[in-house]
Amino acid sequence: MAKDVMCGMKVKEDTQFTSQFQGKAFYFCSSHCKTEFDKNPLKHSR
Repeated sequence: MAKDVMCGMKVKEDTQFTSQFQGKAFYFCSSHCKTEFDKNPLKHSR
């Protein structure tokens, strides 16, 4: 399980909502969380 960095939910790593940033994979519970992360990944990847 992974943690959605936007909302804190636990998500399976086979989710369709993923992004790559600085060589690291990020997993999201929804398209909304992924879209918000993609707008400013540096802010949310720390």
